[in-house]
Amino acid sequence: MKIGIISDTHDNVGNILKAVKVFQAKGVEFVVHCGDVVSPASAKFFNGVKIKLVKGNCDGDTEHIGEKLESIAGEYLGESAELSIDGKQIAAYHGQDKAKLDKIIKSGQYRYVLTGHSHKLRDEVVGKTRVLNPGAHYYGSEGTIMILDLKEDKVEVIRL
Repeated sequence: MKIGIISDTHDNVGNILKAVKVFQAKGVEFVVHCGDVVSPASAKFFNGVKIKLVKGNCDGDTEHIGEKLESIAGEYLGESAELSIDGKQIAAYHGQDKAKLDKIIKSGQYRYVLTGHSHKLRDEVVGKTRVLNPGAHYYGSEGTIMILDLKEDKVEVIRL
């Protein structure tokens, strides 16, 4: 199974639309957004992929973000989320509280921890946990996404 990972889109609709096309073309099952979609209006541009979003520190109107996601069959997961897919435990958390993020990573409970916030690509193994940060789409950022193949334990980084 392939999972798309994106974070820190910060209302960059152009990159959101590019990312959706890539995720569709690569056959991802669903997409995890690791926070900072920012405005509810931007959430609707993920139409065409199954999206699950955790709250970022710049996501203010989460009630309306959740409503927009529901209108496109997406899901707002709250501040953090735990997913179990193909027998693998996955945590998603934006990462604004470094101590909390480190605790999640070092807990040993998860095969993968998906995060954002730093705007920096990260693919690192800490103990038995693989930490993935797809980077950002903030204007001036590199504009990268990741595709995680759970079966192969491979990550593809794609620059938009």
